[in-house]
Amino acid sequence: MSAHFTDRKRDLAALDELAAAAPLIVVSGPAGVGKTALVSRWLRGTAGGEGGGDRFPDGHLYADLRGHSPDGPAPPTEVLGQFLRALGVGQVPAELAEQTALWRSVTAGLRLAVMLDNAYTAAQARPLLPGGEGSLAVVTSRARLTGLRTDGAVFHQLGLLDREAAVELLTRGIGRERFERDEAAAGKVAELCGGLPLAVCLASARLASRPRQPVRAMADALARDQTRLAVLTIEGETAVQSALDGSYAVLDEEAARLYRRLGLLPMPVFDTCLAAAACAVPPEEADRALDALVEANLLEDIGPDTFRFHDLVRLHARERATADESERTREETLRRVVDWHLATASEAQRRLTPAQAVLERDHVPPGLPVPFEDDAGALAWLDAHRTGLMAAARCAAEQGWHGRAWQLVDAMWPLFLRLRPYDLWIEAHELGLSAARRAGHPAAERQMLNSGAIGLRGAGRTADAISWYERSLAAARAAGDARDEGQALHGLGGCWRDAGRPREAVRHLEAAIEVWERCGYPRGVALSRIILGEIALDTAPGSDPGSDPGSDPGVVPESDLGAGGGADPDAGPDADLGARPDDAPGPASRARAAERAAWYFERAHAGLLAVGDPYGAAPAQAFLGYAHALAGAYETGQAELERAERTFAEAGARHWQARALELSGRAAQAHGDPETARRRYETSLALYTAAGSRDADRLRQRLDGLGQPDR
Repeated sequence: MSAHFTDRKRDLAALDELAAAAPLIVVSGPAGVGKTALVSRWLRGTAGGEGGGDRFPDGHLYADLRGHSPDGPAPPTEVLGQFLRALGVGQVPAELAEQTALWRSVTAGLRLAVMLDNAYTAAQARPLLPGGEGSLAVVTSRARLTGLRTDGAVFHQLGLLDREAAVELLTRGIGRERFERDEAAAGKVAELCGGLPLAVCLASARLASRPRQPVRAMADALARDQTRLAVLTIEGETAVQSALDGSYAVLDEEAARLYRRLGLLPMPVFDTCLAAAACAVPPEEADRALDALVEANLLEDIGPDTFRFHDLVRLHARERATADESERTREETLRRVVDWHLATASEAQRRLTPAQAVLERDHVPPGLPVPFEDDAGALAWLDAHRTGLMAAARCAAEQGWHGRAWQLVDAMWPLFLRLRPYDLWIEAHELGLSAARRAGHPAAERQMLNSGAIGLRGAGRTADAISWYERSLAAARAAGDARDEGQALHGLGGCWRDAGRPREAVRHLEAAIEVWERCGYPRGVALSRIILGEIALDTAPGSDPGSDPGSDPGVVPESDLGAGGGADPDAGPDADLGARPDDAPGPASRARAAERAAWYFERAHAGLLAVGDPYGAAPAQAFLGYAHALAGAYETGQAELERAERTFAEAGARHWQARALELSGRAAQAHGDPETARRRYETSLALYTAAGSRDADRLRQRLDGLGQPDR
């Protein structure tokens, strides 16, 4: 029997009845009344299968919507991204409408239990409701959320514990013998806690930590301190304040300091390294203090080395920091935490994208161990801390540390590049661009424009991407920065390719090549040649331009330049990459186009290997393999495609892995091997679907058209 859950039998039975009537339940009640505990218990039991089989075999999803967090409610895009990734979708669209449509589509045939905890408004919860009829959503909120009635919701209002239940809950925490020694005082404690389970649990935790303290002392303390927090005026919350004050008062010095400083932070969750950075202590000391806070029920342990505050506890911790820490200490705490995020992300960036040009960093090293040992660990850290990294960037901007703000965005580049969270990508670069301007750093401003434009292009916002690239181009020319000029031209070429204007694309890409060759940037030249090879394939007679795997933005995996390319008109095989009217569609003309494309891919691959960028060379190898297969060297081409696909798989780049498989399938289809093509397409489709890529629709069409030879 849980020490933190009692009574509520009527409430559990009511939820059973409501679940039989509707797929959406709203459980509301005052702060600390136990909404989360009730719904969690019910989903684990009646709905989750303790003894009765799981009604929701496809999974249980939970999200804290932070409806009354000091930092404001969680945006639906943040939660949808978490949910979609939990269901295996790697690439989440940038816009809320697109995310909602994908979420409803992915969940349409599933049987899920979704708990939306601590919602602020009906509008916040509505996009998070799953599709289909087999799932159940339960929303908890301090508000009644009557607006969800139009979505078919049924409602349950959770009341306070009666005195008997509150006494029973307190007794479980302090022990029956101690309760019986002073039943009157225990009853008074339960009464002063206002029937709020949170308050009772915190009071019992304080008593449990001081076994020789009379229960009467707790009752007296609660009676004295009921009105200390004037801002918390709704029913019962003054009792929570009293319990929190009492629990805080008995913490040792280390735990109390950590409690205050965690309360200052904008991050919704914490780990040991973050706690160590906040207090400027070794991780071992931070770990001990975290254990003390969990033991006192002041911090929730929600996973391996992952902790969070309840909303009311976070507010109390922040107020204690305001009262007990100097302004200088509060600022230093925030700066250390921002610097830890920046230092750790920068280390991940150096490991994952060593060929990328990185602008200077001006943070103070935190003196803490790096929490990963290899590339996979670095990418996993960036992924797991994406919310905290953005919170750190926002904090830096709010504090006026504009250099740190844009540097944090820049350091997140491998996350954007490998995992493609376009919504976060765009938001981060809008913040980074503003910060770079405020910092008076023109080179950083151009970096933000170029990197941000890739995200805009990837999200299908081609016109916005062109605007960002054009601003970058003008700024680069004004500054006389040839390398940045080439970057902007490179990106514009890719955007015009997306817009179906290959000649305009080639014009910009040739200009990029010319600029880069003058300034001595061979990596840029190589990257551009990849796209020129793709354009050669796009415009081959009988092809289907725009549907090739290369048409999706972000072709160059590790570039800070954008997607797109340029040509070398003097050395290339054919300066005019557009389709020629005298070329009749057929195998011969396709082979000639493939040979032209192979010229670019071969030089791009060699050039990227020469500058020490093997991962960046993998797309060139994949396209080279495809071009060789179309030109008649089928076995050689497939071998190169397989090597590229393995590189992407090892790097965790699922989108590029799917592309390599799709190219392999196209090569097999053109070669007259539909069975191999089908296997490659099916594997590619699974990867595209898991990544939430728009390319999945194209793969379905390819599978449907396998009866016809690939053109």
